[in-house]
Amino acid sequence: MNGKPKLDASSMRLPQNKMIELDSVAMQWDNHVALQNVNISINEGDFVAITGPNGGGKTTLLRLILRLIKPTSGKVIYRSGGQEVDNLEIGYLPQKNQIDSRFPITVEEVVALGLMSQKGLSKQERSERVAQTIALMGLEQQSKRLIGELSGGQLQRTLLGRAMVSNPRVLVLDEPLSYVDKAFEGRLYEIVAQLSQRATIILVSHEMTRIATMANRHIIIDRTLHECSAEHHYVTTECN
Repeated sequence: MNGKPKLDASSMRLPQNKMIELDSVAMQWDNHVALQNVNISINEGDFVAITGPNGGGKTTLLRLILRLIKPTSGKVIYRSGGQEVDNLEIGYLPQKNQIDSRFPITVEEVVALGLMSQKGLSKQERSERVAQTIALMGLEQQSKRLIGELSGGQLQRTLLGRAMVSNPRVLVLDEPLSYVDKAFEGRLYEIVAQLSQRATIILVSHEMTRIATMANRHIIIDRTLHECSAEHHYVTTECN
């Protein structure tokens, strides 16, 4: 990536078509209400930053958006070109604690998993795409290593590579700064800023600092959803 990326909301593409809609969504396990009355439409080109207290439902919201779980009530709708569709091209960076690092798989193999849904790519194209992504993540020296041998930050970069290697239309990032060392943090900001020019991004973080300046929409989730109209939302009192 050449040049310094612009990190303000004005550099974002204007939203166009609706891509993901949550219509009166609620999620409940036994007597525990995780989310209730969630209504939101995410548009093509949006960069949505989501924050909220621990236990407020941030990760549950992402899992619903990804259709990894079904809501207790309400609907999660995908759209493409204004039409309802069954699937969207979505890259997903989960939290590191959701990954079993004991599984005997290499960095290269993990990143390649992100291309499983890509049809029509030749073996050479796949290899080149994986190699380019690994280089972008700064993991060339670790490409043949098992994920159990990696540091927390290296594993996080590996998982990010898997999420973005297919150039998905939607990129969902759950706490992307977790475990990332300071040396790579600045590079991560640059990568996310560049991705936001061609993909719709949904990002969850308990700490909204520099990333919040990239987003054009700010969501606070604490069982219910509140969209913040302030330029940033370091504290909830700045929303109106």
